[in-house]
Amino acid sequence: MGKVLSVVIPCYNEKDNIEKIIEKVKDSGIEQQEIIVVDDCSTDGTRDILKEKITPLVSKVIYHEENGGKGAALKTGFAAATGDVVIIQDADMEYDPREYKKVVTPIFEGKAKVMYGSRFLKSKAKGYLANRLANKFLTFLSNLFTHQHLTDMETCYKAFRRDVIQSIDIEEKRFGFEPEITAKVTKMRIKIHEVPISYHPRTSEEGKKIGFKDGVRAIICILKYAK
Repeated sequence: MGKVLSVVIPCYNEKDNIEKIIEKVKDSGIEQQEIIVVDDCSTDGTRDILKEKITPLVSKVIYHEENGGKGAALKTGFAAATGDVVIIQDADMEYDPREYKKVVTPIFEGKAKVMYGSRFLKSKAKGYLANRLANKFLTFLSNLFTHQHLTDMETCYKAFRRDVIQSIDIEEKRFGFEPEITAKVTKMRIKIHEVPISYHPRTSEEGKKIGFKDGVRAIICILKYAK
């Protein structure tokens, strides 16, 4: 049998996107997939869609009874994964699942243990200028402490050999997960490799949830976990 990719999808109030992203994940070109959706206590009708339409299409749907944040949802999803490699997929439409292969193939082939898909490695910058500058600064600061050579520490597309991600105790509940996991992977003496990916940013009006407080928390997490 070939190797299996576990796709962990943290989901919060994504009623307009959840069906579309599941379709894209299933059409990603990866033959053997385990799709795990973790609903982080959505209140906009997403749960009804998951129960009525999505459950028969995916491997697992897990429901949080309290909103914990992206990090909390990922922790639940990672624990439930059984595939050889695990990748994160946000429930919005900013990232294209057809690019899974370029991200996960080096892990399947034993050439890497952790891969990040970089939005900035070879492509033109997209999205709000403030967000791009914040990402560049946070990536620079993270690199300073971890000595990795990343161009996009905050990317959604992070892929791990399953034994690696399941050996890490995730403490951050929200978007602090990104610098936390980067620091903890580094402490395992694992080099993080990057490949370029495309990116289609959405606006705050379209549901983008990350904000200024998350940026401040990311700085704290870099200093906290990279020590």
